[in-house]
Amino acid sequence: MKLSRIGLIAMLGASLALPIYAQPSPGGGPGVGPGAGVGPGAGPGRGPAAKRPRFQFNRDNTYGWALMSDKERTAHRSKMLSAKTYDECKAEQDERHALMEARAKEKGTTLRPPRQNACDRMKARGIIK
Repeated sequence: MKLSRIGLIAMLGASLALPIYAQPSPGGGPGVGPGAGVGPGAGPGRGPAAKRPRFQFNRDNTYGWALMSDKERTAHRSKMLSAKTYDECKAEQDERHALMEARAKEKGTTLRPPRQNACDRMKARGIIK
């Protein structure tokens, strides 16, 4: 009798505690996915990350990525994001494309054509005018 009563109490306690574990947490810190925190790099509307445009430059969308050093990639990203108009963006992009084409020719490789125009995408997202 005592054993069944203890078991019943344990099951009742577990069933009351279970919904607590099913609640979403406040987040585990910066990052992507469920439970993303409120630190730097957090989603839209939270902290300093909300002020930065959500536009990435990487090997999938940057012409000549493999031929640039990390320092050059950072400089290119900064120049592109500091452009205020489409013409400024296009000038930086054309300059970078010419440099990457010359570098590829020097190394005897060919670059695949860009999939999209970053300046067009930035304009569409309202990052530049």
